[in-house]
Amino acid sequence: MSPLSFQDARREQNGILAEAERQALHWMAARLPGRIHSDHLTSLGLLAMLAAGAAYACSQASSVFLHVVNFCLFLNWVGDSLDGTLARYRNRLRPRYGFYVDHILDTFSMSFLFGGLALSGYMSPQVVALVLIAYFMLCINVYLATYTLGTFKISFGKFSPTELRLLLGIGNVVLFYRPTVHVLGRNYLLFDIGGVIAAALMAGILITSTARNIQVLYNAERLS
Repeated sequence: MSPLSFQDARREQNGILAEAERQALHWMAARLPGRIHSDHLTSLGLLAMLAAGAAYACSQASSVFLHVVNFCLFLNWVGDSLDGTLARYRNRLRPRYGFYVDHILDTFSMSFLFGGLALSGYMSPQVVALVLIAYFMLCINVYLATYTLGTFKISFGKFSPTELRLLLGIGNVVLFYRPTVHVLGRNYLLFDIGGVIAAALMAGILITSTARNIQVLYNAERLS
């Protein structure tokens, strides 16, 4: 396939922090040294998530490592969000390569992160599996919709990966002080409660989005 024949999908991001994030990323892209390019930033994002997973695993021995997780989440944001911005700013676009590499590495990144969380003892392995399954099913839906509808939805409603990183970071701070919660006469892991809620929300988004996409595609390709 010739690069000239490839039509990049339209990006759609409506997160709460989208405009502020866009300005911050543009500011950073304009000031990065020329020797740093998008592949370096992509690698930073992956390594940061690997380190975050390792820090979660180490937090079983010391909760101080939860602060290391938050620092790694920040580095992941820099690498994962800035790589595409830098490519667009310098007009060094590789849309097929960038889309594939970014999202297949995101798959590994989330596996590293939640694998470490399962080893930490702060979230039970069953809930980790539930969250990962819901997340990956949602990702599959997004990628299929990008191919069939030509729009890449980075956010759902007012939440994008940036807002989710921020929520996880806040959760880690709360976790440092209160790893369990008392609900209906029983103690539960804080992140088990949060994980079940997150999985349920993702499942709701997935079902709603699937129904909407099917309707749009059915109307676009009605049989005469």
